Parts: sequence; structure tokens; C-alpha cells
Amino acid sequence: MTQQCVEDGKAVDVTYTITDASTGEVLEAHEVPVSYVHGADSGLFEPVAQALAGKTEGEVVSVTLTPDQAFGDWDPDMTYSDAIENVPPEYRKMGAEAEFRNDRGESLTMVVTHIDSGTVTLDGNHPLAGRSITFNVKVAGIRDATDDEKRMGAATPTSVPLH
Repeated sequence: MTQQCVEDGKAVDVTYTITDASTGEVLEAHEVPVSYVHGADSGLFEPVAQALAGKTEGEVVSVTLTPDQAFGDWDPDMTYSDAIENVPPEYRKMGAEAEFRNDRGESLTMVVTHIDSGTVTLDGNHPLAGRSITFNVKVAGIRDATDDEKRMGAATPTSVPLH
């Protein structure tokens, strides 16, 4: 039986790590397969999707993306600082998340990234903004996507990683 390869219309299970391209620091790791439909609007970065095309189960690709290819440059206008007494108590700790909505119903999640004696700073940038990152992606499984999966651009995981 011929091994399937990653191509449009296939449900693909992948495991991956994201590392800082300059330091090698692991920023994110997914050992449980994440699934997508190749060729659909799945949210997968295009250079990563292109590198996966034609690969078979067990193969690994490594793709480095610059900030403009990934999560954008860090934008200082996406930060906000205020006196700590003006900030509700639940947002006075590092890592706290606050969601804001504008008049058009668009939302932005900001994270508390700095607290000093009198000020709290929230940052609305993506946590990986401004960084060149490397995706190390392993193909964990490939199968034909169902019609529903193709329509949604998402697939149900079918592979279980071996440990």
C-alpha cells in the first residue's frame, strides 16, 4: 500500500514546537496532534503549509518565519499603562488577561506584562510579535478529509503520539 502524502483535501495531524530562531528557546510545544485540512483556510502559516506539501507520515519540516511572516512586529501603540489604583484588582497581577471591545464589536485581549510600584502595563500584541520563530513540524497522520472537514477547514485528530 502506498503511503499517503500531504496534499490538498487531506486531513493532516501534526505535532510541533515553536522556537525562538535566534536563541533556540522553546516557546510552544504540542505533542498531542493538531489537525488541519491541507489546502483549506485553516490558519496555518503559508510557508509552513508549503513545506508540508508532499511529506509523508513521520517526516519533519523546519521553517523559520520572520515577524512579518508570522505574528507581526511588536507595536508600542498596542500597550497601555495606567496608575494601579485605576485598574481593577483582578488585573493587578502579571499575566492577567483583560478583554476590551470597541463600538464595532471587535475585541482585543491585553495581557498584564509589567507592574511596578504605581503602574500597570497591558500589552495587546501577540506574545510572539517581533520575534523570528522556527516551526519544527512532524507529520503524525494523513487521511482523506471528510466533506464537512473540507468545508470547515478543520479536521478531527486521528493520530496518537507514541511515547
